[in-house]
Amino acid sequence: MSLFAALLLLPSAALFPRTAKAEIQGPVCRGTLLQLYVRESGESRTDRFRFNLRLEAEASTTSGALQKLSGRQARLREVLESLVDGRLVIPAPSTYAMAGSQPSSDYRAATTITGIVGRSNYDTLIQRAGRLPGVRLQGMTSLPSAEGQDRLQDQLLEKALQRGRSQAERTASALGLRRVVLLRIDQRSHASTRLSAMGVNASTRFRPEEAPLPKASLSLALDYCLN
Repeated sequence: MSLFAALLLLPSAALFPRTAKAEIQGPVCRGTLLQLYVRESGESRTDRFRFNLRLEAEASTTSGALQKLSGRQARLREVLESLVDGRLVIPAPSTYAMAGSQPSSDYRAATTITGIVGRSNYDTLIQRAGRLPGVRLQGMTSLPSAEGQDRLQDQLLEKALQRGRSQAERTASALGLRRVVLLRIDQRSHASTRLSAMGVNASTRFRPEEAPLPKASLSLALDYCLN
């Protein structure tokens, strides 16, 4: 019988005692432990925009307000369909009584419409949607491409590591030490979008390159051993 076969016949308890524990220990610093917190942030090119529209209609009854809202929604959807990338998100409408309103317009029905638009249709959407009755433009959110976001994160990571290393080397020099070893990295990343206001002016063209750029940040907790 081969040694391998003999091992297979042994009871599992003999090979893996119940009291055995596996432990993995990180490198031990036999010098001065330096703990740093580094944060970097940057911007990436805008690839698309998420728009947010509010649609309202008023009437003397809730059913009338809903019917009017439905007609406006159909018209708005018709305008948006050729401009958006992907699907529209339209939640169920809400209705409520208008405080201090005129007797002929006692109720309001409202909903929101959100979606994604490319750079080439940025101004067109603002101009066309903003001129429809009952539509309120509530802002555009700048979005990066997936590749652009990954590239920015790589750049931020490289800058943060370089900054941490440089600071650790300066600290070691001030202490009269010469060797710097990185022991631990704890990374936290955060991507943030930028909201830009929208308004309609017949003489103004809205340029996507003038919208706020998407931002991202990266934080590192770094442990160095100096000796």
